[in-house]
Amino acid sequence: MKRNILAVSAAAFAMLLVVGGALAITNGQPDGNGHPEVGALLAQQAFSDGTWEECTGTLIAPRVFLTAEHCDEGVSRVEVTFASTFDRATSTTYWGAWHGDPAYNQSQSNPHDIAVVVLDKAVRITPAQLPAANSLSGLSGDQQFTPVGYGAQAVTNGPGGKTFHYEDVRFFAVGTLNSVPGNESWLRISQNASTGNGGTCYGDSGGPNFLGAGSSETRIVAATTITGDTPCRSTNVDYRLDTASARAFLANYVALP
Repeated sequence: MKRNILAVSAAAFAMLLVVGGALAITNGQPDGNGHPEVGALLAQQAFSDGTWEECTGTLIAPRVFLTAEHCDEGVSRVEVTFASTFDRATSTTYWGAWHGDPAYNQSQSNPHDIAVVVLDKAVRITPAQLPAANSLSGLSGDQQFTPVGYGAQAVTNGPGGKTFHYEDVRFFAVGTLNSVPGNESWLRISQNASTGNGGTCYGDSGGPNFLGAGSSETRIVAATTITGDTPCRSTNVDYRLDTASARAFLANYVALP
C-alpha cells in the first residue's frame, strides 16, 4: 500500500480483502543488511513526521528498480535509496526515470500495477532474481514468503482513529500463502500475527515478497506488494511477477529467466 493514503488500490480491491487493528511491516523486525537490494522510493518532500519513504522497491538489474505503478506521483524523475535506515543528511541516493505500465487500470482481474525506475547509474548491489514464467501456479498452502519494506512499523488507535508510525527503516517479516486467486494475477499472503505470520502496511507498496523464508528463503521476488486490508492486520495482497502481463512489461527493461 502507498504511504499515507488509504490507498486507491485498497478501496478498488475491497472485495479481495479481510478487514480486521494492527501491528505493522507487521509482526516483523529490522532488516539491517539482510536485503540490501531492497530500497525505498523517496517522496518529493518530507512528510509531516520528518520521514521520506513513499513506497518500497527492489533492484532487479544494476540500473532497474522495480516498484508499483500506483506509487507514481506524476513526475518523470524520482529518487531512491538502499540505506537500511535512511537519513537525508548522510544516506546515498540514486536518481532515475519513472516508467509505469501503460495498461495500469486498477482492475481486479489484472491491474498491471507495476513500474520501474531506470537509474542514471548502476548500483553496486547484487540484484534480486525474477521468477520463471508461470512458476508460481502450483504453490502449496504452506508456502512461506518474506515480505520486505520501509512501511509503517506501528499502528496505534486514538480518538481520531488509527495512526500509522514510520521510521524510514527497512523491515522484514514472514507470511504464509492464503491463496492464489482464480484470476492468477494475485497472491494473497496471511499476515495474521495470531498464526505467527507478519506482513506489510502503508509504504510497503512495490516491495518484494521473496519466495521462501528462513533457511528456505530464495532471492526470487515472487510478487510485489500492492494492497491489503485497511488496518494492515490480516492479508498482504501481491502482484505476481511470473504472469505473461508482468513479464511483457519487465522484458522492456531486463532479461527474463
